[in-house]
Amino acid sequence: MFSGIVEEVGQVLDISDSDDGRRLKIGAKNILSDAQMGESISCSGCCLTVVDFGSDWFAVDAVIETLRRTNLGDMKVGSRLNLEKALRVSDRLGGHIVTGHIDTVGKVSSVEQEGFSYLVTFTLEGRWAPFFVEKGSVCIDGVSLTVANCGELTKNPEDEFWFKVALIPHTWEVTTLGQLKAGSAVNVETDIIARYVARLTNING
Repeated sequence: MFSGIVEEVGQVLDISDSDDGRRLKIGAKNILSDAQMGESISCSGCCLTVVDFGSDWFAVDAVIETLRRTNLGDMKVGSRLNLEKALRVSDRLGGHIVTGHIDTVGKVSSVEQEGFSYLVTFTLEGRWAPFFVEKGSVCIDGVSLTVANCGELTKNPEDEFWFKVALIPHTWEVTTLGQLKAGSAVNVETDIIARYVARLTNING
């Protein structure tokens, strides 16, 4: 379980692909001060298990399902990732409840500067629309964000749906979101509470 508050930006140092999935070696410093084998780290929103580590790097395995659901398959050596260690029971929940289980990959359609903030519009399939509400929560590439505005529910789940977030300068500067531009692919985790409510009320079938 995570909060969506990024602790450090890491960098992909090496990639090993196989028929079974992909191993990523990620450079990091701060979050490795008390590293342990088998612990969970959110890597741009994906909950992954540490399978090896050194003083300034750790390795994780992404299985085929993870590669299918996320943008980790598009990562290259040098790609940057938002990193967050799993929450302790005693930690403050500064963002919102984030599971690290990505729902889908969304696309950036536009980035506009508005005052000192950056207004970013994302698009994804309409079947995810029931899980979005204005001022609700969403996690983008591991960052807990507030939905500033969003489109209406659509009867056709294949229709395009959009939502917007407003990024403050701090978030823009200390996470990978400052690299976003039109066409960028991002990992999207919808709000877990919204998912349960939709399921219980049969909104999503």
